[in-house]
Amino acid sequence: MNRLAKPKTMPATEAAPQALGRVTVSDVAERAGVSVMTVSRALSGKGYVAEATRQKVLEVAQAMGYVANLGAKALKGGRTRVLGLLVSDFQSPVIAAIINAISRVVKQVGMDLILYDLAAADAARPEVVPLLSSLCDGLLLILPGAYAEQLEQFQGMTQPVVLVNYWRAPTTLPVVRADNYEGAHALCRHLAELGHRRIAFVRGTSHSGQSQERERGYLAALAQSGITPDPQLLRQGDFGQRSGFEQGQALLQLADPPTAIFCANDLMALGALDAVRAAGLQVPQQLSVAGFDDIPAAAQSYPALTTVRQDYEQLGDSAVRLLLQHIEEGARRGIRVELQSRLVVRDSTAAPPSPRAKKSSRKR
Repeated sequence: MNRLAKPKTMPATEAAPQALGRVTVSDVAERAGVSVMTVSRALSGKGYVAEATRQKVLEVAQAMGYVANLGAKALKGGRTRVLGLLVSDFQSPVIAAIINAISRVVKQVGMDLILYDLAAADAARPEVVPLLSSLCDGLLLILPGAYAEQLEQFQGMTQPVVLVNYWRAPTTLPVVRADNYEGAHALCRHLAELGHRRIAFVRGTSHSGQSQERERGYLAALAQSGITPDPQLLRQGDFGQRSGFEQGQALLQLADPPTAIFCANDLMALGALDAVRAAGLQVPQQLSVAGFDDIPAAAQSYPALTTVRQDYEQLGDSAVRLLLQHIEEGARRGIRVELQSRLVVRDSTAAPPSPRAKKSSRKR
């Protein structure tokens, strides 16, 4: 006859996780020998609790496996101390830099972050945004390609919402974004002041609105420098490195090729660098190349890429701080925070070759 083994019990002094069900604040209070109010204050960081008591509560809560019920907090009108970050494109190195910056700032202010891939949530899942809204004190949105209609679901929310680096369409939602026009203008002025007159521009896709702003800065700088744009020098890329290579090749095959190529982002500029090298030409001695964004690869390329830097640390910090301000003071509409971009001159730009040197290089 088989006998059932007697269940092993843990000493009463050990803070074992609850065997059944969720560990509650009351459970933590009973084990720590304090009131429920004291536990609530210790866990939330709000209200006075002696430091020794706070440490004891935190240790007991951790040992028992206590996890805050964010939904219950939200239903009671309390703060969850969680921010949501909705992203539609995880492939972009720029968006990755912004996400990392936001994550660091959220950690610095002692809050948690829920990161959600909104591109994976199709129209058949309308519950996603309300669910995140119920769990978070506020939402940050990195949705560069969103139409104004797609943002409507966020405009009626009670929780504060801040758009990050959004340029595509007018919106009443608060926006924190980095400049495009002035940076592109400064870069093209830099090329013109070096002596370049045939400056090509490789566009990115139009879905985010940023390429159009950069092209606007390019055209304004040409006009200010007395340069008439040549339609042959305006090329269409897709923000990818391959398209930069292909458009670079096409530009070099023109009867009168450019002496400088400005690409709407660094990835395309890196592709253009490859195209110039493949043609047997030297950068910047025979042709200058520049980009936009200042991704890490821009400084690591050979030659190091002249570009425009958008400060993603500042962008992430400003977006989080604005969201926290709205959480504390109430959401406001129509706010625009635009951060200055900065020209970064490196080794890929120089004065154009003399007509004799240019003619000699084309004969080779």
